[in-house]
Amino acid sequence: MSVPQHTTEERGEQILAVFGTAFGELLAADPAAFRVKFRKMAASAFAFYRGTACLFYADLDAEKRGGPYLDERTGRVWIHGDLHAENFGTYMDANGRLIFNVNDFDEAYVGPFTWDLKRFAASLALVGHAKALSDGQITELVRIYAAAYRERIHALATGAKGDEVPSFTLDTAEGPLLGALRSARARTRFALLDSMTEIREYERRFSEDDGSIELDAATRYKVLAAFDGYLETLPDSSLLRPDSYRVKDVVGRRGIGIGSAGLPSYNILLEGHSDALENDVVIYMKQAQTPAVSRHVTDPGVRGYFQHEGHRTVISQRALQAAADPWLGWTELDGAGQLVAEVSPYAVDLDWSDIDESDQIAAVVADLGRATATMHAAADDESGHSDLVPFSTERAIDAAIAADEEGFADLLVEFAHSYGARARADHQIFVDLFRNGRIPGL
Repeated sequence: MSVPQHTTEERGEQILAVFGTAFGELLAADPAAFRVKFRKMAASAFAFYRGTACLFYADLDAEKRGGPYLDERTGRVWIHGDLHAENFGTYMDANGRLIFNVNDFDEAYVGPFTWDLKRFAASLALVGHAKALSDGQITELVRIYAAAYRERIHALATGAKGDEVPSFTLDTAEGPLLGALRSARARTRFALLDSMTEIREYERRFSEDDGSIELDAATRYKVLAAFDGYLETLPDSSLLRPDSYRVKDVVGRRGIGIGSAGLPSYNILLEGHSDALENDVVIYMKQAQTPAVSRHVTDPGVRGYFQHEGHRTVISQRALQAAADPWLGWTELDGAGQLVAEVSPYAVDLDWSDIDESDQIAAVVADLGRATATMHAAADDESGHSDLVPFSTERAIDAAIAADEEGFADLLVEFAHSYGARARADHQIFVDLFRNGRIPGL
């Protein structure tokens, strides 16, 4: 990517314009949440990059008209939308297996597969810079990621069986990935419930001091009506015990994380699969956001496919993640699409803080390349949404890369360095805008 040259003032105005489009309404509704979000983003260039997918896609906007390795198929596949080095971790799949793979699908959409790879590559450059790796070392890591992705895509495209291309589980993962899985396995549902709830009059309820917001009767009624709508979106396999859907308690929350600032959400406490109190389940209902990439994908077939952003998030996650969370569904509340999923005790993110040795970093990066390829391959004509992506994505991607094997890694290396430098410079511009009171509404 050739990064356009702008003065600091010009780039600052660009950043403010993109923020106004992406965050304007939510920021006006809850400026306090965005002050928290922006302070987190100010902490480092990587934190800034995590919170600015909107700026990333605005900068990539010209590529929507084409680019290397993109054609009518590879330019229209299920993508994660916010693939960076920290969006990987563990989850308990619908079969009860702990899996390490890509997580956080709030930005998922249909678009060019190279956008996921470029976003990850630039994040890898930022991680490498923060760990004081040389440009040569960063280049080698991006090449390792590209090679691992290429190898896994080719294996999947040429018909390798599942046991030949295994998922990352307790039996197959190594190093920090295995560490994350073991950490997840050591967690318990009871500990999660104990941190969020208490027993009152022989029944479990949300704790009053858990940062929750008590709902008035009208809001509670609307949330419960939305919950009834959510049940209709669950697969039949999830509806095993009717009592599991008995609501015990509901509280309000407000998202203040880097990706959730200003989005209203609710926690709902359910009976669970038995009368025992330790089996209760907490799910969340969160207003789904408009994915940044959607502003730069103009295909009417894609835009018109989704009922609302909650529906889009769930359909995308089910396409990209094999055996997804059985509690995953969608609904509508006050005219806004909602994402519903379990507050899982088994979710552990990959922690980069202690991954410092060159060999260890390289091994992790290779595994993340394989995980990315597995995700892209899951979202094909057999994912249940063949009317939107009616072809094998791994075969399409494999054929596109085969046309120019040598250039594939070069593309990602060049982008990683150029956009990594751009993100570091943008972070400083953003900090100065924020600290000098130049972000409207704050």
